[in-house]
Amino acid sequence: MLAVWLPLLLPFLAGPVGRRLSAALPPRQAVRLLALTAVGLAATSTCALALLVVPGATHLHDVAVLAHLLTPLTSGPPGATVAVTVVAAASLVWCVTLLVRGVVRRRSRLRQARDLAARADGELVVLPEEFPDAYALPGRPGRIVVTTGMLRALTAPEREALLAHERAHLDDRHHLFTAVVDLAGLCHPALRALREPLAYAVERSADESAAAAVGDRRLTARAIGRAALSARATSLAPPARPGPALAATAGPVPQRVAALLGGYAPDRTVRPLTRRVAAAALLACVVVSAGASLHAAADLHTGIEIAQGERP
Repeated sequence: MLAVWLPLLLPFLAGPVGRRLSAALPPRQAVRLLALTAVGLAATSTCALALLVVPGATHLHDVAVLAHLLTPLTSGPPGATVAVTVVAAASLVWCVTLLVRGVVRRRSRLRQARDLAARADGELVVLPEEFPDAYALPGRPGRIVVTTGMLRALTAPEREALLAHERAHLDDRHHLFTAVVDLAGLCHPALRALREPLAYAVERSADESAAAAVGDRRLTARAIGRAALSARATSLAPPARPGPALAATAGPVPQRVAALLGGYAPDRTVRPLTRRVAAAALLACVVVSAGASLHAAADLHTGIEIAQGERP
C-alpha cells in the first residue's frame, strides 16, 4: 500500500512546476494543461484518502461482516492502521464538505452573474462609476462591464484593445478554468499553488487574443498598462465585482506588458527543451498519481480477497 501515498505527495510538486509552465508554454495551452493537472491530482488524491480508510475500517465488526471478511485487512500494526484510517476519514470528510460548499458557492455566484448579465441589453455595460474598472461577466450571453472612469482613462484605440481582452475571457470561458482550479485546491491544499500560474496564463491568453484582434501588440500592451495604472493611481474605493468576474488589470501586469512588447514566440523566447520538460513534468505528476492510485486499488482488492478466504 506504499503506492497510495504518492497521490498525496505529488501535488506538492505541481505548484513549482506550474509556475514554470505558465511562462514556458503558449498561454492557451498552459491554461488547459494547468486545469487538467489540477483535476487529475485532486481526483487521485481524494481516491487515495478513500483507499486509506478501508484497511482500518475492516477492524470494525459490522464492516467485516458486511464485506464477508474472515480477518481484518492488515497493512501494518493494527493500532497504526486504525490511526491512519481515522486521520484519512477525517480528511476525506473535510475535503468533501469543502468541495460541496465550494460548488454551491460557485454556482450561486455564477447564477448571480448571469442574472446581472441578462438584465443588460447589449454586450457592453457602462457603469457610471469614477473608479477605472473593466471586467468580463460570464452569462448567457456574457457581458463586458466597464466604468466611465476607465473609458475616460483610455484613448479610443486603447478602449478597443481592452474590450477585446475582456471579450476573449468570455469566448474562451476562462471563468470555468479558474473555477476548476479553485475547487481542486479544496481537495488538496498543495493544489492551491496552481491558482497563481493559472491566473497569469488566463490573462496572458486574453492578452494574446486581444493583440490578434486589434492587430497591434504595442497598442494592446499600452492599453493593459494604462488601465492598470489608472486603477492603482486613483484614491477612490473600487466598486464590488461579481464573484466570477475576470479583469484585464489582474495579475502581474508588468510581466504581461513585457511579453506583449517582446513579441510572443515560444520557439525564440523559451527553449523548446524547457517547454517540453515543463509540460512533461506536469503530465508525469498526473500519470504517476493515477497509476499509483490504480495500483493501490488493485492491492486493496487482492487484500480483500485474501481476507475473505478466496485466495491462499
